[in-house]
Amino acid sequence: MIDKIRNKNQYEQVHQLIEGFIKKATKGGGFNSLNKKDTEELHQLTLLAADYEKNSLKIWPLPITINDVIQKKIAEMNLTQYKLAALFEMSSSKLSKILNGKREPDIQFLKAVHEKLGIDGNMILELI
Repeated sequence: MIDKIRNKNQYEQVHQLIEGFIKKATKGGGFNSLNKKDTEELHQLTLLAADYEKNSLKIWPLPITINDVIQKKIAEMNLTQYKLAALFEMSSSKLSKILNGKREPDIQFLKAVHEKLGIDGNMILELI
């Protein structure tokens, strides 16, 4: 067993091993069906992957907010803030305050984010 992931190739190998344990657990009735050795190895592999992600990939933790998701969607849809306000049927002033964190999103705004931008309602609830 390796003690540290040093490159992307090792990281991918560790992920393949983790996926193997997940498949084994799925077929066997859950993670409780893994023996003690497998459970310990899976735990160590998970810690190695998390450490590599945190220190080398810079993807953890992901700072995702409702505004991050909306800004990404605006860019994907090639919308201006003015066009988004019209789409949401609200003033551009109100939209600007919400997007800049000067005003809390209200139900009308969150409903528009879901319906007009197609963002999953569960995701919205988790982000607010």
